[in-house]
Amino acid sequence: MSIIKQKYSRSVAVNMVIANMIGTGIFTALGFQVLGTGIPDPFTILVIWVLGGIISLCGATVYGEVATSINKSGGEYAFLSELYHPLLGFISGWISLIVGFSAAIASLSIAAGEYFLPLVSSAENPAVHFLGLEIPFTKIIAMIIIIVVVAVHINGVRIGGLFQNAMTFLKLGLILIFLMMPLLFLGSYEASEVSFAPSEDSWDMIFSLPFAGALVWVMFAYSGWNASTYIVGSLENPRRNLPFSLIVGTLVVTLIYFLLNFVFMYVATFDELALQVDLGNVVAVKILGDNFGLIFSAIFSIALISGVSAMFIAGPRVAQEIGKDYKLFEVLGKQSISGAPKMALYVLMLISILMIYVLSFQELIEYIGVTLSIFSLLTVLGVFILRRRKNQADSVVKSWGYPITPLVFAAFSIWMISYFVQMKPIIIVWFLLTIVPAIVIYYVTKSHKR
Repeated sequence: MSIIKQKYSRSVAVNMVIANMIGTGIFTALGFQVLGTGIPDPFTILVIWVLGGIISLCGATVYGEVATSINKSGGEYAFLSELYHPLLGFISGWISLIVGFSAAIASLSIAAGEYFLPLVSSAENPAVHFLGLEIPFTKIIAMIIIIVVVAVHINGVRIGGLFQNAMTFLKLGLILIFLMMPLLFLGSYEASEVSFAPSEDSWDMIFSLPFAGALVWVMFAYSGWNASTYIVGSLENPRRNLPFSLIVGTLVVTLIYFLLNFVFMYVATFDELALQVDLGNVVAVKILGDNFGLIFSAIFSIALISGVSAMFIAGPRVAQEIGKDYKLFEVLGKQSISGAPKMALYVLMLISILMIYVLSFQELIEYIGVTLSIFSLLTVLGVFILRRRKNQADSVVKSWGYPITPLVFAAFSIWMISYFVQMKPIIIVWFLLTIVPAIVIYYVTKSHKR
């Protein structure tokens, strides 16, 4: 008698997309966009966040076709292996594990620790001394968050799915309260009095190179719109539920991002927002005062855990698919009856904890944004390869707006990447250095490929 594996529901898939997207990006990006070297114009900033949603939506509809055509978990690892070459897929899987998930989990956990810190310590930069090492308390909290989330998901798909839904609903509820606070406490704080109407400089900024640079921060905040494609093999009725989760999740987050940025700029001045990586703290404290504001911000850290949880659903699926394809990594491909890829979860947990100690926030965010954009670009362009093959099954969901949607996504991705080639070529050097170990490992293990 065959064992029926448990699978994730549509609601889990939608919540995965929402939870993956709403993380550190939305609460940090604006702090760098309002600088004089960025795009310090309210209208232009709102435009770029709407544009980010449109670009993500274009990518989401194309990913629906690619994912249902290939019908394998693992995201870009599976897609690029089928569309181009197994080497490119392996590089993508390597990047996903090291950068896309591990680094993102680490940064999101640290952000949650920063928000939670006021509840447990009033000291400035508190640290714990252990074996001669000084470990910041925020990093201790971050590691605890990672371990707790893994402990939940190790119990299987059903428990992990319930936890994901609960944490995402909590996050959305807190964000709704946050968005209502400026109205509920109107008169108790001094608003920024900025104008959201287009200025004389708005259109020049929209067509400038700094706009492309700011787009990297925006697309990092939107990264995760493709999250449910990583579990397509473990999803109920993927033909129906996958495109639904991608599009609905992206639309919900686009609306939330627009409203959050409006609230940030309405409540706080550009000087108060500049270079801040905890914008939620800045706004909450200004509206509610030091005590209640910090308590609200600390509670909000719990909501950020939903993003960590979503990444621990998607990330291990990449490691699991690599384990299925390469004998050397077969231990990663094992899955329990409850659907938990236990060893893959442990590996991602260890890498994430290690990444906590090597984070340089701004450079890391830009590096993640550019790197993930390259592989997303290749995946979206792969839809033209699929159409040329003309062997798609009836179960494939056709991308809406083809060929305009993939071309829009590709055009803006290339524009954004070209900005960094010109302005910050060192990030491209880092990218090339990161993929070298993947190439070496691929050719060492290729003879053992299943």
